[in-house]
Parts: sequence; C-alpha cells; structure tokens
Amino acid sequence: MKRRAVLAGLLALVLGGAAPPPTAWVVIREASTIELTVRALGGSHRGLFDDWRGDIVFDPAAPERTRATVLVQAASLRMRSSALTRRARSSSLLDTARHPVVRFELGSLRPLGGGRYTARAEVTIKGRTRPVTFPVDLRVTGDRAHLAGAFTLDRTEFGIGTTGAWNRILGREVTVRVSLQARRA
Repeated sequence: MKRRAVLAGLLALVLGGAAPPPTAWVVIREASTIELTVRALGGSHRGLFDDWRGDIVFDPAAPERTRATVLVQAASLRMRSSALTRRARSSSLLDTARHPVVRFELGSLRPLGGGRYTARAEVTIKGRTRPVTFPVDLRVTGDRAHLAGAFTLDRTEFGIGTTGAWNRILGREVTVRVSLQARRA
C-alpha cells in the first residue's frame, strides 16, 4: 500500500508537475506581539513575551499549505509587576527552568472568506502538546502580511498551577493573543 502511494505521488509529479512550495516569510518582531491574559486574585492579568522567533511559509493562493513554527522563551514572560512575573515563571506555574520553550506549530489555515481563516495548530507547554483551533484575520498587501488571532487554553491540561493554592486562585482559562507582522523573504 505504501509503495503504491509513493508511485502515485511520483507519477503525479511527472505528469502534472508539482505545485510550487509556499513562500517563506520573515516576522517583523518590532511590530509583532504575543501576550496572554489570565484571571487571578479577583482581576485580569496580562503578560507579554519578549523573546520568541517564528518561521513561516505561506502562499496566499493556497493558505491550506501554510506552516509556521513559533518558539517562545517561557522565561521572557513579563507581567505588570516583578512579583507576578516571578510567580508566573516559578516551578508551580510555567516552570521555566525545566521547560524553557513554549512551542506553537501551525498546521493549516482554512479560508472562511473576507480575510478570515480557521487556524489549526498544536501548542506544547511543559512537555504537553494539545491541539487548538481558532479564528484569525489575515491581511496581505504586496509583500507584507498581518495576522491577528486569539485562542484559549485550559492551563490544567499543561500542568500549570494544578497543585496547592494556585489551583484555586488562578482561572483555568488562559487567553493567548497573537499579532504578527511579516514580510516576504
């Protein structure tokens, strides 16, 4: 069966030609943000990640072939106060010493029309990977693109704050907002 699939793929390439690969895009870091919001202690608390990088391949004519990998340095999270920042990075929450990287893998974009898409991705935090599906807005103008979207994670699925007092103090839902500016490589 596997052999037949390989032969069929080769035949399709020879007879029909291969679709060109999607174009690589470079993230414009100074115009992009990755932030989170969580409810705790009776209020909403926002954090911003300062250190991350992204690799994106995208073809506006074939958005379903889009792929992106974003690697976030967990210890680069900044909350509104240094005390909240230390707590968020601690072993009971993100445990940045043992799990320094948060990984986001975009697998596809499904067009909905009017610059709206459904993104399908996997997020890995503290060694646990979970799928996410969420709406995004994507605008491409010439060699520039802007993507904005948000998704919600259940922190307990990643082992964040699941023991002790944190499990009662923190809201389970963490909203992640992404705003990426990119240019064609």
